Amino acid sequence: MDMIPILATLVSMVIFLSVLELIRRNRLKEKYSLLWLFSSLVLLWFSVSRKSLHLVAGYIGIQYPPSVIFLLGFLFLIVINIHFSTVISRLSDRNKTLAQEMALLKEMLERKKRAEE
Repeated sequence: MDMIPILATLVSMVIFLSVLELIRRNRLKEKYSLLWLFSSLVLLWFSVSRKSLHLVAGYIGIQYPPSVIFLLGFLFLIVINIHFSTVISRLSDRNKTLAQEMALLKEMLERKKRAEE
């Protein structure tokens, strides 16, 4: 019996269940978890269905089918980096706006205190 498919299946199931647990405990937001859930399901599919792995490898032109998993992992990391970069950019803009609004409110409060004195 080959241990690699069993190990790959267990690892992908652990990843999937871990993401679900993080969502349940509110440590990971649902909108950020979709990529993780999707990737773990794809990994689980290819771990269980070796025929699909060989089919995709043949279609892409990859000689060693397990390399498809590494290719998918690399593509997943690129997608997650782009996604987080957009989230960080949006948060940076919001942080700047909030700091500016807070400075304006602080200035208005100081002017009001000075006017009352």
